[in-house]
Amino acid sequence: MSNQLQDVLQKQQEQKKPVVETENVIQLVAFVVGSEEFAVPILSIQEIIKPLEYTRVPGVPNYVLGVFNMRGWVVPLINLRLKFGLPYEKPTEDTRYIVIRNQEERAGFVIDRLTEAVRIKESDIDPTPETISQDENLIYGVGKRDDRIITILRPEELLKRTF
Repeated sequence: MSNQLQDVLQKQQEQKKPVVETENVIQLVAFVVGSEEFAVPILSIQEIIKPLEYTRVPGVPNYVLGVFNMRGWVVPLINLRLKFGLPYEKPTEDTRYIVIRNQEERAGFVIDRLTEAVRIKESDIDPTPETISQDENLIYGVGKRDDRIITILRPEELLKRTF
């Protein structure tokens, strides 16, 4: 076989090799609160459940609805609409509680509806806008996916007790 033919065959083989994706991809669960779409890392989610009864707790901020029992754990329930300064709305059939866990800390968050599990490349996530205070920074970044913008929240910041 001629050297020229070997070169052509070698180039064809190189083109057939699968391209290895070296960029990190973050897996998230996206949900809607009000008219905005948010997401948290999938590994921080313990469960997503339909609304259930909870017990009110006196002396907590208005966004803390109370606590509920989940397999022996007393879990605080936080309404993200109220926490984000949006008006209260009655739960609908799409309303869910998303239980987030970070080590031994856990809390349930009322969301308006789930959207989907998403995978976003780190290069498609912009840093937190500079206009947001770094002291109370719930936002990890802003993800761009197709024609949508998804605000990615930090689970460890969501779980910080301010009450």
